[in-house]
Amino acid sequence: MGISVTDVNSNTVQALTHRVNIDEPRWDQGTYWGRARHFFVTTNPLNLLCTSTELDRAKEIVDRYRKGESIPNLTEDELWRAKNIYDSAFHPDTGEKMVLIGRMSAQVPMNMTITGCMLTFYKTTKAVVFWQWFNQSFNAVVNYSNRSGDSPISVQQLGTSYVLATGGALVTALGLNSMVKRAPALIGRMVPFVAVAAANCVNIPMMRMQELTEGIAIVDDKGERLGYSKTAAQTGITAVVLSRIGMASPGMILPPILMDRLEKRGTLARYPFLGAPLQVLLCGFCLTFATPMCCALFPQKSSIAVSRLEPELQERIRKLPSPPDVVYYNKGL
Repeated sequence: MGISVTDVNSNTVQALTHRVNIDEPRWDQGTYWGRARHFFVTTNPLNLLCTSTELDRAKEIVDRYRKGESIPNLTEDELWRAKNIYDSAFHPDTGEKMVLIGRMSAQVPMNMTITGCMLTFYKTTKAVVFWQWFNQSFNAVVNYSNRSGDSPISVQQLGTSYVLATGGALVTALGLNSMVKRAPALIGRMVPFVAVAAANCVNIPMMRMQELTEGIAIVDDKGERLGYSKTAAQTGITAVVLSRIGMASPGMILPPILMDRLEKRGTLARYPFLGAPLQVLLCGFCLTFATPMCCALFPQKSSIAVSRLEPELQERIRKLPSPPDVVYYNKGL
């Protein structure tokens, strides 16, 4: 998977002869399937195998190309491969290299393990506490790594979000577990999903509270920053919460249904060791498709009509020589 400026000429058919806008995804983001193709590449777990050297080489290609430098024998496919690797590891706004488990390419392997274990070990208080804590710790890293904009997150804000999300998940999971003790087994198996959904509704807004209080950066179609909007932040964060809940749904709903049937048939009683690995594999299969397809539900570079922005921001934009009717922002992931 390695990429370098010097070795791109070994398997090329034709060097790149025209400018490519790599600041936009390769596929049309105005369509759902265009966004899905983009995220299937960006969330590809194989991107985690790239070494630091390979990531730095990809960044070098992207940075040099953006500056307009000529890179001999570079093909369009090689350019896009470098850009895809760059997008999988570097924050789109800050350009910083994200921690390994915070990257979207880590979502499938990390979530399949965590989700599978949450669905398997959901009956005892100790197991619920441990796996909900572990899941929210992971989510805190992901939410911080994939926040929108270049606004810093304070240690206090990070800690508050973490404590509230973890507490919310535990209260939901333990409370529901006590309520469904006499309910059918399938109902009990659904408790982890409800807890995760509730935690997402707390964790993501809290982690991005600064955007809600100070606004998110908005730009015109040329990328020129026009100001900060709280309305855009609210819209973007809502979209992320819905995407995350949708992302978790298949892997936390379908496997419990299958496991419930296996339990009723006595399969799990005969082969109890199959429980955890089977659920992890089922979650992995679901997440492989659910992760990119739910990331694609809303464009990452989202648009909002100027008429929906705060009145003072609308007034400022309308005073521009050529005021736009629509502005854009990065909703985050």
